[in-house]
Amino acid sequence: MPPTIGTNVLGRKVLYLPSFFTYAKYIVQVDGKIGLFRGLSPRLMSNALSTVTRGSMKKVFPPDEIEQVSNKDDMKTSLKKVVKETSYEMMMQCVSRMLAHPLHVISMRCMVQFVGREAKYSGVLSSIGKIFKEEGLLGFFVGLIPHLLGDVVFLWGCNLLAHFINAYLVDDSFSQALAIRSYTKFVMGIAVSMLTYPFLLVGDLMAVNNCGLQAGLPPYSPVFKSWIHCWKYLSVQGQLFRGSSLLFRRVSSGSCFALE
Repeated sequence: MPPTIGTNVLGRKVLYLPSFFTYAKYIVQVDGKIGLFRGLSPRLMSNALSTVTRGSMKKVFPPDEIEQVSNKDDMKTSLKKVVKETSYEMMMQCVSRMLAHPLHVISMRCMVQFVGREAKYSGVLSSIGKIFKEEGLLGFFVGLIPHLLGDVVFLWGCNLLAHFINAYLVDDSFSQALAIRSYTKFVMGIAVSMLTYPFLLVGDLMAVNNCGLQAGLPPYSPVFKSWIHCWKYLSVQGQLFRGSSLLFRRVSSGSCFALE
């Protein structure tokens, strides 16, 4: 589906990609409602494996008891505790991500088959066999590094920002201080997730790049040598945040797309 031409507040012409709902409607028209659930099985399995892994790790490496912070002075002296807790979360997230990533790769490839109307990846077991035969063991971990980096940056950014805001910006004299502190981490999570979106995008693009599917080959996509090459390409094209919005999806002036 090609971009559409619109105008911004200055009256200049700009290109806009269709919204998420437009894409969803188009998929339903082509494949029916079942088309919206491409890659669902491996994605559910990936999430389940990640959850089981984290639960098992907590049993093997139980976290230290978390002390409740009672006032602002305690908040200022709890940075060491935040660092320790974040390090523990990072360890669990990285291990669960590595174990579940092969299923994420399969899920992504099942979804992008829609572009070329292909059926190369039809089931989890058959997909595992195809990837191992064509790409070897490393084929299951393409795009893993940017995903891991995104997870690490997200955890540290979210936890540290929430800590410093609660410690230095939220005054105990304010009647709603406790309520504000309870939502700080949630709000910071939303903000930091927007900043780390490029890692998610690059990881997903690498998962399908040059895997034999049309969506991962020219003219739909260049063949990238590495995830760094992919990042640099998207940065030059102004596409590092493409797809990050469900509704307002502006295309940069330097972007190039294969149009049907």
